[in-house]
Parts: sequence; C-alpha cells; structure tokens
Amino acid sequence: MKIWIALLLATFAVGVSAQDQCICDSFKWATCDGPPCQCSVTVGTGEKQNLDCSKLIPKCFLMKAEMFRARHGLSTRTGGKPVDTAFVDNDGIYDPDCDATGAFRAKQCNNTEVCWCVNSAGVRRTDKGDKSLRCEKLVETYWVRLELKHKAVNNAVDAAKLQDAVATAIQNRYSFDKTLVKEVQYDPKARLIVVDVQKEKGDRKADLSRMAYYMEKDVKVLPLFKDQAKFEPSVDGQKLEMENILVYYVDEEAPTFTMKRLTGGVIAVIVVVMLAVAAGLLVLFLKRRREQRYSKAEPRELEAM
Repeated sequence: MKIWIALLLATFAVGVSAQDQCICDSFKWATCDGPPCQCSVTVGTGEKQNLDCSKLIPKCFLMKAEMFRARHGLSTRTGGKPVDTAFVDNDGIYDPDCDATGAFRAKQCNNTEVCWCVNSAGVRRTDKGDKSLRCEKLVETYWVRLELKHKAVNNAVDAAKLQDAVATAIQNRYSFDKTLVKEVQYDPKARLIVVDVQKEKGDRKADLSRMAYYMEKDVKVLPLFKDQAKFEPSVDGQKLEMENILVYYVDEEAPTFTMKRLTGGVIAVIVVVMLAVAAGLLVLFLKRRREQRYSKAEPRELEAM
C-alpha cells in the first residue's frame, strides 16, 4: 500500500513539475496550458492566437497582442539612413492583419476605410488610400540599420572589439545568426553605435523584423521576454546599457511615397523657402536692370559734355 502511495505522489510531482515548465520564455503576456504544453495570447475581439514559444514571436502577432491590451486598459508601455530609400516607422503601432504564420499581409486597413501597403516588417511603404488600394505583394525587408546610443561608461570602449560584442549579444539574446551583423560603426563622443544587419536579397528564412522589434522593446520600454534582462553588449567585461534606439528599414524594392505624405507644416516650410528664393531672384534681376541703365546713361552724358 505504501508503495502505491509513493508512486502516486511521485507521478503527481512529475505532473506538477511538467506543468511548471509550460511557460513561454519568448513572450511574457502569453498564457500556457498542458499537457501537452500549448501557449497562446489574446488578440482581436478576444480570440486566442496560438504561439510557438521556442523562438521569437512574429512581430505581427506581437502588435495584435499590444493593441488588444491597449484597448482593454492593460499595460503595454509602448513607447542617419543607410541609403536614401531607407525609412523609419513613423506610424507607430496598429492592429495588423496577419496570416496564419504571423506574417503581415501586404495590405493593411486597421479596421477602417483607410488602407496602405506594408513591408515584411509591417511598416507602411506607400501613401494611404481607400479600400480600392492595390498591394501586389509583400515586399521583403532585407536590411535594417540600428542606431543605438549607450549610457556613459567608466572606461573607454575598444571599437575594434565592439562588432563581435554586439553580434554575440544579438545572437545570445535573440537567437539570431550573428553572421548577418555586417558592420558596426562607433562614435565614442556621441556614444553612438550604428549596426547594419543584412541578409541576401531573396532570403526568406531570416526574419530581421522580429529581432529589431524585440530589441526596440528592450531599449525603449520593457522586454517582451519573460526574462526582464535587457540588450547589453559586453566589451572587456564592461556592459553597455542602451538608452535610445532608432531603426531604419531597407526593402528589396524602394518605397513609393509621394508629396501627399508630407504634413501641412512641412509643405508650409517648403512654400516659404520657395517664395524666399523667388523674392531673392527678383531683387537680383531688378538690381542688374538698374545697373544696366546707369551704364548706358553715363556715355550719353559724356557725349553731351
């Protein structure tokens, strides 16, 4: 009898232990049940979105979860170009339309009559239009530039060791291929670290947007991981704590923004500058005309004398 009781207690202990292990390390807002262990997050109007917590959660699912929490009063704490066609996410968070894998759909409308096209990072790459707007395909982001500023440190940072330190921290923190960190530049006076993360055009395996979004949250707000540690590369045993981040996106095809994207204030500034230039040209023209008249009048006065 005692043996059976011991076996039952052991089985119960194993079950409790297994249940304790059913957690989502890659997303702190997920809820998990089991066995078998299955994690999900609430999105939309209360639907459950199943998650694969063995890797970073797709950015599209993350944004949907944040929007759900924001609508229900739950805490979210959301808060130089590499090339001319690079652009930043100026629209902020919205409730995106995702496919079953967590990829953004090329056309987003945010439950409104206004629509726009996005890249694979979910960032708007066209002017906004109505529901007749056509987005032929989801354009891939193949290059992100991360502009990071670290807090003041006691010892000078060895720039020669910085690239490996940053690449290693990205690999360890985000389970990301460190060989995609192509270049790291450093300005010690500004404490600015510029990181270029780039994959081959046509590559659909590496998802740069997940890594960049998780890093943004690490620096700007609070980590999305269950573990609340932050992104802190270490150089010669000295950790670099980041205080700001800016992300630029470069797509396989250039975005198609037009003048309609400019705000009224920017347009007003352009108009004022153009008027000032026109006024300057007019003054210069009148001045030259006056000088020409004086030059013609002087010979006539000499002839009369």
